[in-house]
Amino acid sequence: MDKITLRREMLARTAALSPEYIIESDLGIFENVVSLPEFISAGSVFMYYSFDKEPDTHGLVLRALEEGKTVALPRVLGNGKMEHLRIINPEDTSAGVFGIREPLEWAERVTPKKGDLIIVPAAAYGRDCSRLGRGGGYYDRFLHDTPAFTVGLSREKLLIDHAPEEPHDVRVMCIVTESGIIRR
Repeated sequence: MDKITLRREMLARTAALSPEYIIESDLGIFENVVSLPEFISAGSVFMYYSFDKEPDTHGLVLRALEEGKTVALPRVLGNGKMEHLRIINPEDTSAGVFGIREPLEWAERVTPKKGDLIIVPAAAYGRDCSRLGRGGGYYDRFLHDTPAFTVGLSREKLLIDHAPEEPHDVRVMCIVTESGIIRR
Protein backbone atom coordinates (compact mmCIF):
# COMPACT_ATOMS: atom_id res chain seq x y z
CA MET A 1 0.00 0.00 0.00
CA ASP A 2 1.35 3.46 -0.84
CA LYS A 3 1.89 6.12 1.83
CA ILE A 4 -1.03 8.36 0.84
CA THR A 5 -3.54 5.50 0.87
CA LEU A 6 -2.21 4.16 4.16
CA ARG A 7 -2.40 7.62 5.79
CA ARG A 8 -6.06 7.86 4.75
CA GLU A 9 -6.76 4.38 6.09
CA MET A 10 -5.05 5.14 9.40
CA LEU A 11 -7.01 8.39 9.81
CA ALA A 12 -10.25 6.44 9.30
CA ARG A 13 -9.17 3.72 11.76
CA THR A 14 -8.19 6.37 14.31
CA ALA A 15 -11.50 8.22 13.92
CA ALA A 16 -13.38 4.99 14.63
CA LEU A 17 -11.74 4.43 18.03
CA SER A 18 -14.05 4.73 21.02
CA PRO A 19 -13.53 7.46 23.61
CA GLU A 20 -13.20 4.75 26.28
CA TYR A 21 -10.38 3.04 24.39
CA ILE A 22 -8.62 6.39 23.83
CA ILE A 23 -8.64 7.11 27.59
CA GLU A 24 -7.53 3.57 28.49
CA SER A 25 -4.72 3.48 25.94
CA ASP A 26 -3.50 6.99 26.86
CA LEU A 27 -3.09 5.86 30.48
CA GLY A 28 -1.17 2.73 29.48
CA ILE A 29 1.07 4.61 27.05
CA PHE A 30 1.85 7.23 29.72
CA GLU A 31 2.80 4.57 32.29
CA ASN A 32 4.99 2.71 29.80
CA VAL A 33 6.81 5.87 28.65
CA VAL A 34 7.59 7.10 32.16
CA SER A 35 8.94 3.64 33.03
CA LEU A 36 11.41 3.63 30.11
CA PRO A 37 14.98 3.75 31.43
CA GLU A 38 15.74 6.23 28.62
CA PHE A 39 12.95 8.56 29.82
CA ILE A 40 14.02 8.26 33.45
CA SER A 41 17.66 9.09 32.70
CA ALA A 42 17.05 11.76 30.02
CA GLY A 43 18.09 15.29 30.93
CA SER A 44 16.20 16.69 27.94
CA VAL A 45 13.01 15.36 26.38
CA PHE A 46 11.92 16.50 22.92
CA MET A 47 8.17 16.14 22.48
CA TYR A 48 5.23 17.60 20.65
CA TYR A 49 1.76 18.54 21.82
CA SER A 50 -0.64 15.86 20.64
CA PHE A 51 -3.94 16.78 19.06
CA ASP A 52 -7.16 15.03 18.11
CA LYS A 53 -6.90 11.29 18.83
CA GLU A 54 -3.10 11.05 18.83
CA PRO A 55 -1.65 9.36 21.93
CA ASP A 56 -1.71 12.05 24.60
CA THR A 57 1.59 13.84 25.25
CA HIS A 58 0.25 16.64 27.45
CA GLY A 59 0.67 14.53 30.60
CA LEU A 60 4.18 13.53 29.51
CA VAL A 61 5.14 17.20 29.08
CA LEU A 62 3.91 17.96 32.61
CA ARG A 63 5.66 14.91 34.08
CA ALA A 64 8.98 15.79 32.44
CA LEU A 65 8.71 19.40 33.67
CA GLU A 66 7.84 18.21 37.19
CA GLU A 67 10.94 15.99 37.15
CA GLY A 68 13.13 18.97 36.24
CA LYS A 69 13.91 17.81 32.73
CA THR A 70 14.47 20.25 29.91
CA VAL A 71 11.38 20.01 27.67
CA ALA A 72 11.63 21.12 24.05
CA LEU A 73 8.75 21.33 21.59
CA PRO A 74 8.95 21.82 17.82
CA ARG A 75 8.36 25.14 16.09
CA VAL A 76 7.76 24.94 12.34
CA LEU A 77 10.01 27.23 10.31
CA GLY A 78 8.65 26.24 6.88
CA ASN A 79 10.19 24.46 3.90
CA GLY A 80 10.19 21.17 5.80
CA LYS A 81 12.31 22.56 8.63
CA MET A 82 11.65 23.01 12.31
CA GLU A 83 13.54 23.85 15.46
CA HIS A 84 12.96 22.74 19.03
CA LEU A 85 12.54 25.37 21.71
CA ARG A 86 12.51 24.97 25.46
CA ILE A 87 9.37 25.51 27.49
CA ILE A 88 9.41 26.16 31.21
CA ASN A 89 5.67 25.64 31.60
CA PRO A 90 2.77 24.75 29.27
CA GLU A 91 1.73 28.41 29.02
CA ASP A 92 4.93 29.09 27.06
CA THR A 93 3.10 28.03 23.87
CA SER A 94 0.69 29.37 21.27
CA ALA A 95 -1.17 27.92 18.28
CA GLY A 96 1.30 27.23 15.47
CA VAL A 97 1.20 26.75 11.71
CA PHE A 98 -0.90 23.57 11.80
CA GLY A 99 -2.95 24.65 14.83
CA ILE A 100 -0.66 22.60 17.09
CA ARG A 101 0.72 24.24 20.24
CA GLU A 102 4.28 25.50 19.67
CA PRO A 103 6.78 27.27 21.93
CA LEU A 104 6.88 31.04 21.79
CA GLU A 105 9.49 32.28 19.32
CA TRP A 106 11.65 33.94 22.00
CA ALA A 107 12.31 30.61 23.76
CA GLU A 108 15.76 29.03 24.01
CA ARG A 109 16.71 26.76 21.08
CA VAL A 110 17.69 23.23 22.14
CA THR A 111 19.55 20.56 20.14
CA PRO A 112 19.31 16.86 21.03
CA LYS A 113 22.39 15.08 22.29
CA LYS A 114 23.31 11.59 23.44
CA GLY A 115 21.29 10.69 26.52
CA ASP A 116 18.29 12.79 25.48
CA LEU A 117 14.95 11.33 24.41
CA ILE A 118 12.81 12.32 21.42
CA ILE A 119 9.13 11.37 21.19
CA VAL A 120 8.30 11.27 17.50
CA PRO A 121 4.81 11.73 16.00
CA ALA A 122 3.52 9.58 13.14
CA ALA A 123 0.41 8.69 11.21
CA ALA A 124 1.30 5.02 11.80
CA TYR A 125 4.01 2.78 13.20
CA GLY A 126 5.08 -0.67 12.08
CA ARG A 127 5.95 -3.38 14.60
CA ASP A 128 9.48 -3.23 13.10
CA CYS A 129 9.79 0.42 14.29
CA SER A 130 9.14 1.75 10.79
CA ARG A 131 7.27 5.05 10.72
CA LEU A 132 4.74 6.63 8.40
CA GLY A 133 5.00 10.35 9.00
CA ARG A 134 2.43 12.98 8.16
CA GLY A 135 4.02 13.69 4.79
CA GLY A 136 6.03 16.87 5.37
CA GLY A 137 9.39 15.23 6.10
CA TYR A 138 9.97 17.46 9.14
CA TYR A 139 10.90 14.66 11.51
CA ASP A 140 12.90 12.66 8.96
CA ARG A 141 15.14 15.70 8.50
CA PHE A 142 15.32 16.34 12.24
CA LEU A 143 16.12 12.74 13.14
CA HIS A 144 18.59 12.07 10.33
CA ASP A 145 21.77 12.30 12.44
CA THR A 146 20.46 12.59 15.97
CA PRO A 147 22.35 10.80 18.75
CA ALA A 148 19.26 10.89 21.02
CA PHE A 149 17.01 7.89 21.77
CA THR A 150 13.86 8.00 19.62
CA VAL A 151 10.44 6.75 20.72
CA GLY A 152 7.19 6.38 18.79
CA LEU A 153 3.81 6.33 20.52
CA SER A 154 1.06 4.17 19.08
CA ARG A 155 -2.21 2.71 20.17
CA GLU A 156 -1.99 -1.08 20.02
CA LYS A 157 -5.05 -1.25 17.73
CA LEU A 158 -3.30 1.01 15.21
CA LEU A 159 0.03 -0.82 14.92
CA ILE A 160 0.73 -2.25 11.49
CA ASP A 161 3.32 -4.84 10.48
CA HIS A 162 5.43 -2.46 8.38
CA ALA A 163 5.12 1.14 7.19
CA PRO A 164 6.17 1.82 3.59
CA GLU A 165 9.68 3.29 3.53
CA GLU A 166 11.82 5.36 1.22
CA PRO A 167 15.58 5.94 1.59
CA HIS A 168 15.10 9.19 3.54
CA ASP A 169 12.70 7.67 6.10
CA VAL A 170 14.05 7.27 9.64
CA ARG A 171 12.87 4.50 11.97
CA VAL A 172 12.50 5.02 15.72
CA MET A 173 14.44 2.99 18.28
CA CYS A 174 11.34 1.82 20.11
CA ILE A 175 7.57 2.03 20.07
CA VAL A 176 5.45 2.37 23.17
CA THR A 177 1.84 1.20 23.23
CA GLU A 178 -0.55 0.68 26.11
CA SER A 179 0.39 -3.02 26.03
CA GLY A 180 4.14 -2.65 26.18
CA ILE A 181 7.39 -1.61 24.54
CA ILE A 182 8.75 -2.79 21.19
CA ARG A 183 12.47 -2.27 20.72
CA ARG A 184 14.33 -2.35 17.42
